[in-house]
Amino acid sequence: MSKSGHKTRTIPLSKPWLDEAEVQASRRPIVSAWVTQGPEVAAFEQEFASLVGTPYACAVSNCTSALHLALLAVGVKPGDEVSTVSHSFIASANSIRYCGATPVFVDIQPGTFNMDPEIIDQTITDRTRAILCVHQMGMPCDLKAILQIAERHSLPVVEDAACAIGSEILGEGNWEKIGKPHGDIACFSFHPRKLITTGDGGMLTTSHEQWDEKFRHWRQHGMSVSDAVRHGSNKVIFESYPALGYNYRLTDIQAAVGREQLKKVPDLVKRRRYLADRYRELLGDIPGLLLPEEPSWARSNWQSYCVRLPEGCVQREVMQYLLDLGISTRRGIMCAHREEAYADIPLPLPLPESERAQEQCIILPLFHEFTEEDQDHTATALREALRANKHGPAS
Repeated sequence: MSKSGHKTRTIPLSKPWLDEAEVQASRRPIVSAWVTQGPEVAAFEQEFASLVGTPYACAVSNCTSALHLALLAVGVKPGDEVSTVSHSFIASANSIRYCGATPVFVDIQPGTFNMDPEIIDQTITDRTRAILCVHQMGMPCDLKAILQIAERHSLPVVEDAACAIGSEILGEGNWEKIGKPHGDIACFSFHPRKLITTGDGGMLTTSHEQWDEKFRHWRQHGMSVSDAVRHGSNKVIFESYPALGYNYRLTDIQAAVGREQLKKVPDLVKRRRYLADRYRELLGDIPGLLLPEEPSWARSNWQSYCVRLPEGCVQREVMQYLLDLGISTRRGIMCAHREEAYADIPLPLPLPESERAQEQCIILPLFHEFTEEDQDHTATALREALRANKHGPAS
């Protein structure tokens, strides 16, 4: 029951858009009996590459494994440093440590929640091997500025584009998808909270053929010959393992689902951009509530809609008030440097904006089948929560 005595609706934070098309697609590999990395994965890679405009796309088990392989490919090794943000899911920082390197954290811009290019130079040392930027919550980061800094220091750029499928940036007068080669490698996620999902999974895109070849060897234990080549040969082939590899394969069942999901990307982005505009209309007049900023050169897929609460509001209490009304939210994006696993990582610079974003922001429901009625209810409930919290705890 709600605080007013009415029956509450349950509104999730996010919900994947899956239907009978994905059910039928999953039957293909099951019936064929080729259920792990095979023809569906190959087709998924080709179709993803076509969508974003890249010559090479390699599917892997998740975005964390994609980030790990990307950093290995650009040469990150033990003792190196990588400039990145703390304000991201912990996988961004973890992928650096998997290489034996150290993340050096850069603060964010408060409006976009993305890496602040003006600070990057201060984190670069003679041990810096790469820049790992994040397109946070689907909002493109300032790639133009970041790439200029990287070029000045002769550093490769890896894009954590986990949330950014379908997002775009303005290039030379044209809108270009995130994933088209802007930096050196971009890494995507197909987790259920992302724009499209395969249950879980990841993708690397690049314009470097030799790196794409490395990804394909590494994802399959470093095997010298792929399954497809061995199974398709009329001669006996013995594979070898010339380099350390990983079990980072995607299954054909997942890829078959992903191929159907790719067809929905235009509709998914259109709907989310409509709902984001509608949130701005519904919430724009609330005193002190700060809404996310979209730069003129960016088009977000609005994977998440994150608002900053008015000064003095208690994040947990506002979230609990909404939850009591059946509305799910999440706190602002975590900061890796505040986690115990990163207590030993020195901070060369303070991260005030990252910490404020974690403490003062909440993520509101946003997904393809989010109705206008439920969005209205969410906006009204947030107003109530802010009024209640302003005058004391929302109990």
